[in-house]
Amino acid sequence: MQRTRRIGMLLGMMAILPLAGCGEENLPLVSTNQAISPTSTDMAHARQLIAEYGCVACHTVPGVKGPATMVGPPLEKLALRGYIGGVLPNTADNLVRWLLDPPAIDPKTAMPDMGLSNEDARDIAAYLLGLD
Repeated sequence: MQRTRRIGMLLGMMAILPLAGCGEENLPLVSTNQAISPTSTDMAHARQLIAEYGCVACHTVPGVKGPATMVGPPLEKLALRGYIGGVLPNTADNLVRWLLDPPAIDPKTAMPDMGLSNEDARDIAAYLLGLD
């Protein structure tokens, strides 16, 4: 019985999968984040910014100490994700846009505008996209 159910679920997923990209032409499925390549000094500065802005209050961020939290998604391997916030194709520029003002991109997001400067957003984006 379970095997039949699993096969049915698999077939259903296979039928739906081709429709997953409908209406979203030219959107990358994987990240193209070569635009930002941080140095080790930048990485240390970005970790400091992440701590100062309180990102770890909602997200677990590798390399940055903070509470065990489950408010927002963990941010490891962010560069491998297809989308940022579930709405933007994952590129370095889009991550900077998201960090600068998430509610402007998705009014229903729980992530607030943290008041980041352009430079701070770029540094944090470089760090997040450089995580393994």
